[in-house]
Amino acid sequence: MAQTRAQRAVNKLIKALSLEGGPQQGSSSFDGENLYYPTERIYGGQLSAQSIIAAAGTVGEDKVPNSIHESFITVGALDKTTHYEVASLRDGRSFSTRRIDATQEGELLFTATASFQKIGQTGIEFSDSMPENLPAPETLTSAQELMEPYAEQARFAKYYARESPFDIRHIGSTVMLQPDQESAANDCGSQMVWMRLTAPIDASRPIPQTMHRALLAYECDQVMMEPDLRRAGLSSSTPGIFYASIDHSMWWYDDIDMNQWHLYVQDAPVAGHGRALGTARVYRADGRLIAAMTQEATIRVPEQ
Repeated sequence: MAQTRAQRAVNKLIKALSLEGGPQQGSSSFDGENLYYPTERIYGGQLSAQSIIAAAGTVGEDKVPNSIHESFITVGALDKTTHYEVASLRDGRSFSTRRIDATQEGELLFTATASFQKIGQTGIEFSDSMPENLPAPETLTSAQELMEPYAEQARFAKYYARESPFDIRHIGSTVMLQPDQESAANDCGSQMVWMRLTAPIDASRPIPQTMHRALLAYECDQVMMEPDLRRAGLSSSTPGIFYASIDHSMWWYDDIDMNQWHLYVQDAPVAGHGRALGTARVYRADGRLIAAMTQEATIRVPEQ
């Protein structure tokens, strides 16, 4: 049976995250395939996700990622192999810690520290509740539908209409097409977005929870800067805009199935000197808060 465009996008993503090298070849080095992104440089979410998979390749299967803290050093080229080197910092009974450096031709692009926790540990438990009375994701317009009319006019529109492996559905307006003037006028960058993979992962080849968590790390970068743009009165289509991740931190508190809908609750609390902070909490559809993240980005627009 022929694959759909959505299935091809998901399969291509999972293949790119399944790195070459590592312990199976007697080393802690991995090579990663680069995926296209409309900025025509390596997408930050790819570096995040591949570094998680690289680090996991040096940790026992009884542990899953619980946090990662990343710094983006310089941009990477899509036409060069991305190399990941993993250093073991600690292996304890509960936690393992790894440092990951991503390079191209010897130049450092990205560095991160990732922590892995033993599965099944118990302790304190509490979480905020998911917002109530939200529209079901199926009732909302997808980014694919919104961007399709512009797909032949702009590469970002084409990517989100036809190439993104994620189904993105904003509750309310989107800043993909134009600025949110109301949010800017009210000094508010809050937004909520339902997301999931555009097509189910092949059930005949189930993937481990670590891969699901890496997919979430890849996915979150699709929307992390949007609250910053929203509050600043900008959009991803603002002429001449430049934006890039500076650093990013993420924590996982429970399992996630990326085939299922999950909700991003986002905010942009502060910006200064061309740097903006974005925050996000991720809820499963059952209401469980399962991940949190922060990201600082540099955003610049040409002077008028």
